[in-house]
Order: sequence, then structure tokens, then C-alpha cells
Amino acid sequence: MKKFSRIRLGVNIDHVATLRNARGTFYPDPLQMVKILENLDVDGITLHLREDRRHIIDSDLSRIVKVSRLPINLEMAATKEMQDIAIKFAPNAVCLVPEKREERTTEGGLDVVKEEKNLKLFLKPLLEKKIKISLFVSPDLEQIKTASRVGASVVELNTGTFCDLLLENKKDEYEKELENIKKSADFGKSLGLEIHGGHGLTYESVRFIGAIPQMSELNIGHFIISQSIFDGIKNTIYKMRQEIDKAQNK
Repeated sequence: MKKFSRIRLGVNIDHVATLRNARGTFYPDPLQMVKILENLDVDGITLHLREDRRHIIDSDLSRIVKVSRLPINLEMAATKEMQDIAIKFAPNAVCLVPEKREERTTEGGLDVVKEEKNLKLFLKPLLEKKIKISLFVSPDLEQIKTASRVGASVVELNTGTFCDLLLENKKDEYEKELENIKKSADFGKSLGLEIHGGHGLTYESVRFIGAIPQMSELNIGHFIISQSIFDGIKNTIYKMRQEIDKAQNK
């Protein structure tokens, strides 16, 4: 049997809060989902605190950081407000993502090359707090090289384009994008970076992404929360873990 270091599964719970906020109620409570996930085969929790607070809000972050037994990965934009929040709550990790108010979800990776100087300054106080730094980037070698220079220890490769092409059954295009992800993962690993993947992942797409040897962690949210409506969160996590493990065992 092939030996491997098992890929960690991080679950993004933003859309529990999306459902709550749709009616302005106090339920479903994201903290309750955290407590459920603590007893399942999950390795971490991701929260995206957006500037417009469209799903996760400050009180969610405050409560979850205080009581979660799972590591917290805080997704956020590189703004002074978010820097202050990260310093205050000191989550296990911060993942910087690009953010636009008009987007439905995060579109594309962070332009680390363009923002290199600003990012070095922005990350300095977070690194001093011993917060693990991840940058959400497109599978592009120059972006990854620059991420290493500014102080990140992790790059999370944007798998969204691949997942969309796979869903549309555009074989030539998704195979090309998968090759980009593989090359980027290998290059990042050679620089000493930890390689994560995320965005748009489903049972089908993790069969490809989970088979990439350099992957250490996959962060999945929308699909898991959506599928749990039909199958329950326990069954959905179990199935997702099975698919990732099978991909690694190919």
C-alpha cells in the first residue's frame, strides 16, 4: 500500500451564517456547527470575515475562537481593519484573499506580485504574533515565488477554475488547468511552502485534487454545507473524507 501523509480537511462554515442572515434570526448558529464538526473527521474550521459581513460576523469569530477545539483559519482581505481583528483574536492561521463587494464569492487569487511591498508590511505584525500565514493564489509560479518572499508559509491554490471546467465537462481545458495546479504545487513545495487547495471542490473534483502528492490540506465549504441539507453533515463529511483518502491511495 502506498504510504502518504493524510490530507487534512478544513471545513468553511460561512454558509451556515449565510442561511441565518437570510432571515435575520439567531439560527442556525455557526458555533453549533463547529461543535458538531469537532466530533467528526475534520481537521480545521475556516471563517471568512468579509468587509460587508455578508455571512460570518464579528461575534461569530469571537465566540468560535474562544471555544473551538479545532484550529481556526481566518480568511480575510488585507485591510487595516482585518489586520487589527486578526491581531486581537490571534487565530491559528490567516488566509489572505482578494475581496470585491460585488462578487458572489472570492474570484481568482490574490495578486501577490503587484502587492508585494504592501503585503510584506501588512504581514509583519501578524508574523510577530506567530500566526500562520496563507495566501490564496492562482496556480501561477510567479505568484507562488512572491508569496514565499513576503513571508507566507502556506499557499492555498485556487481550484475554482478547474472545478468549473470539470463541471462543464471541458476535458482539454480542465486537464490543462489540472496540470497548472500540479506544477504549482510541486514548485511551491520545492520552495518550502505548505500546499493547500480550495474553492469549488466537490466529491468529483477532490478525486483529482486529492491525488496531487504535495497537497497537505483541502478547504471546502459551499459544497459540504449544501450537500448536508440532503444527507446530513455527518454523512457528507464521511463521504468527502472517503473520496480524499481514495484519491491519495490511487
